Amino acid sequence: MPKKILFCATVDYHFKAFHLPYMKWFKEQGWEVHVAAKGEINLPYTDRKYNIPIQRSPFKLKNVDAFNELKAIINEHEYDIIHCHTPLGGVLARFAARKARKKGTKVLYTAHGFHFCQGAPKLNWFIYYPIEKQLANYTDCLITINKEDYGLANSRKFGAGRIERVHGVGVDTNCYKPILETEKIERKKLFGYHPDDFLIFYAAEFNKNKNQQLLIRSLALVQDYMPNAKLLLAGEGALQESCEQLVKKLGIEHMVQFLGFRKDIDTLLPICDIAVGSSYREGLPVNIMEAMACGLPIVASKNRGHVELVEDQVNGYIVPSHDYGQFARSLLKLYQNEQLRKQMGVVSRNMVETYSLQQLNLELSTIYTRYMLEETNETKSKYYPAGI
Repeated sequence: MPKKILFCATVDYHFKAFHLPYMKWFKEQGWEVHVAAKGEINLPYTDRKYNIPIQRSPFKLKNVDAFNELKAIINEHEYDIIHCHTPLGGVLARFAARKARKKGTKVLYTAHGFHFCQGAPKLNWFIYYPIEKQLANYTDCLITINKEDYGLANSRKFGAGRIERVHGVGVDTNCYKPILETEKIERKKLFGYHPDDFLIFYAAEFNKNKNQQLLIRSLALVQDYMPNAKLLLAGEGALQESCEQLVKKLGIEHMVQFLGFRKDIDTLLPICDIAVGSSYREGLPVNIMEAMACGLPIVASKNRGHVELVEDQVNGYIVPSHDYGQFARSLLKLYQNEQLRKQMGVVSRNMVETYSLQQLNLELSTIYTRYMLEETNETKSKYYPAGI
């Protein structure tokens, strides 16, 4: 019988976006791969997929049904490893796997950014901190993706078997990469832009945390000094309409484009001049890593994820998340200095190699292998006398 791993998250798109390389890795090792999450996406490298009604909000009653379904699946299949992701997926899977852990199942949880962190609202600490600390006791390996979370989990003495740090979720530096200036001009034309257009890019869901209003208001402050600038906002979400209204109110419709959901970001990013990030909270943002891989300088708001990727005045600028003026001045500095843009872009590309898929594959495979070996040793000790 092949060994089995269960991947669990709130929604199945999470695996399509971030974890297919690791699911493939397990298949190559001869493992059976199962996935439990809400959604009906047909995922590759998957032997069984369960559509579980996990809800993003912890207060939805459907999460009780999701927990019961998940518990039944775990008890039926006796997985060797369970690797859970996302806040609700992580909570439900770890509670559901308590019985299985007593039988030898190893439970891994990747925290993609604790909701409690430096500068987070006190309510977040009140709600999420005690939950994560308690659940650490049901976790064989807690995997963090940034320095702040790793330090926090250790300093607060989370009771996980091990606490590890990996470099994000990985960026494909073969897919996201700089292009020659001649190709950049031609590709701009294909997308309907003038060769002299100065393109500023941000890909994110339109919600309160992503804070696109910072970008819009900052651009409005320098519109007279950056007449050929265009802010490209990729994504959808509940606050898109209010952002569109703000653009009209500030009279910069000609400078902001709402691109909607895009599947061609790897083609769009290399034609841009700057990438920006405006969120209040990030774990370790993939959108910034992708932009760095394309050789772009970054202007980003100050949060734990951004400050790990962007060194102020080295490969971009870090700005307080409410300071429209400083954000605008940072955009203007890069707009006016092509040499500075190129210099910072080269540094971005070099820095992001640490966060490449190749590096993350190495880090995660090392972690996985440890638990594969531990499971093998535990099984052997059950059936054979010591020393054999």
